[in-house]
Amino acid sequence: MVSKRLRAMRLLATLAALGSVTVLGGIAETAGATAPDAKPSPSVVHGSTARNVYFGNVHIHTAWSFDGFANGAMTGPDDAYRWAKGEAIPGGGNGGPMQIRTPLDFYAVSEHAEYMGVFVKMRDPESPFSKLPIAKRITSPDRAEAFAAFAAVLDDLNRGVPQPELNDPLMAANLWKEIIDIADAHYDPGVFTTFPAFEWTSAPDNRNLHRVVVFQSGEGVPERPFSTADSTRPEDLWDYMDAARADGATLMAIPHNGNASDGLMFSLRDSFGEAFDAAYVEARTRNESLYEISQIKGTSETHPQLSPNDEFAAFEQWDYTLSAIPERPTQRAGSFLRQALLDGVAMEAEGRGNPFRYGVIGDSDSHNSAASIEEDNHTGKFAVENRPQSRLNGPLPNEDNNRQVRQFSSGGVAAVWADANTREDIFAAMSRRETYGTSGTRMTVRLFAGWDFAPDLLQAPDWVASAYARGVPMGGYLQSGPEGRAPSLVIAAMKEADGANLDRIQVVKGWVQEGEARERIYNVAWSGERELTATGALPAVGNTVDVAAATYSNSIGSVELKSIWVDPDFDASQPAFYYVRVLEIPTPRWSTYDARALGVPPREDLPPFIQERAWTSPIWYTP
Repeated sequence: MVSKRLRAMRLLATLAALGSVTVLGGIAETAGATAPDAKPSPSVVHGSTARNVYFGNVHIHTAWSFDGFANGAMTGPDDAYRWAKGEAIPGGGNGGPMQIRTPLDFYAVSEHAEYMGVFVKMRDPESPFSKLPIAKRITSPDRAEAFAAFAAVLDDLNRGVPQPELNDPLMAANLWKEIIDIADAHYDPGVFTTFPAFEWTSAPDNRNLHRVVVFQSGEGVPERPFSTADSTRPEDLWDYMDAARADGATLMAIPHNGNASDGLMFSLRDSFGEAFDAAYVEARTRNESLYEISQIKGTSETHPQLSPNDEFAAFEQWDYTLSAIPERPTQRAGSFLRQALLDGVAMEAEGRGNPFRYGVIGDSDSHNSAASIEEDNHTGKFAVENRPQSRLNGPLPNEDNNRQVRQFSSGGVAAVWADANTREDIFAAMSRRETYGTSGTRMTVRLFAGWDFAPDLLQAPDWVASAYARGVPMGGYLQSGPEGRAPSLVIAAMKEADGANLDRIQVVKGWVQEGEARERIYNVAWSGERELTATGALPAVGNTVDVAAATYSNSIGSVELKSIWVDPDFDASQPAFYYVRVLEIPTPRWSTYDARALGVPPREDLPPFIQERAWTSPIWYTP
């Protein structure tokens, strides 16, 4: 029989799961945040025809989330915002303080709506929660007793039977208002942007359907967040969002980790097992503009079983459901974004509408206040991982669960092209899907599509303004053009200032031909003197990683890549989408940096290096 303590640990682990190179003329400077002791200008300039790129995260948890608290988090929402701005905060887990090397431009703490802030308040003798009978057990110095108490709470939650005393509506409203007030206090227009947010944590049969709900501001925000105590169905979450919108709120839901949904995230049936109708398609697209393509629990672009001809499909696959006892998904279709995009254009071609018009971002899902996006400055998902030995060997007593922890990625990054670093401008960029996601790098990527770009457009100093005037950016829609003409994609990428050089730019195309959804990947720009094979494949860029030393060299790759690419297989009668994937040269993985810090060989069950990458939001073509 499984011991009570081991059962508790397993339940907590479930939640733990919870061409040529030339200068890019006219590309906007990356608007990186300044160091903590600098004094950035607070001026806000709107209406730029070039727009600026801003980097951030909107999926962050602290000790105010029940699983963050249970896994040793010492910090709250205020600490999280200070970390994003460049301050050092306590790390917990017997590790040192955490501090990002390059601050972010925007950040949102999105605690789980379920029992939001309840457990951390049990430590406060002035809080009513500290007077609850369960509080003494939850805060007990006897970890076995505390874990057993958590086991009972989480078991009820997973069964959809939340404990009433922990779900008091008035207390939930007060805690939610406190979180909104903290976000407002850190908002500095033109310098650092924050958003009120929470996470809705539905996981039927341990299949991930989680959404982060982000509000543009506190205006019109409902008194309470929507939790699985209210409903486990996305359709009911969307009703909550529509009601908030009617009261003056501006908000969106961002799904994540379809890879852990076992086919549910992008299922072609609704929560009642029915085929999508027009109302469902409209509700989903109205409420969900973006999808989180990469984060700590892996990357959800595609899977080798779905894309066998994609040599890069296996990147950072975290292949588990959210079960306490590790369980592998079996349904790949419905779990990954590229297949959903293909299903969407196929449905649209049949006249049923497209429920999967998702732009993309990357994000974190850390539960220790710190997004942990820098590979060589990794602090893990939970406070209990805040030491290299804990991350590599596992902080839990169960080896199966430790394997899940070791296979976590570092956090991803959300990149948005916006007029200014304000709530209004960044939220507008996310709403129109002028966004891209990365696996943690802050490379700069542009994408436009149009019908009449000049062949020498990229040589012009004002090419970005011309591209906006003559085409549509990432996230946009391209209508039929002149007869007999194929669309052109204008693509430009620049490496992160202190990061790795670029390997290649690829265009991923999906389309519908004779009723069948198809995909193809084109290499369109690359570094060095490599040549495409007859099948369009490109030889590897090489590898400079010294695994033992955890170093690499920028002696290969390119600082910048760009291309004007014309679809050679275009058929004006076929609906299609295009998105861009940009790969860096190989660099050490976080686990290799940790092995070097400990003076031990890298683990053989983890990749010693990765090729960090960015994915743009698609551009859709409709006949």
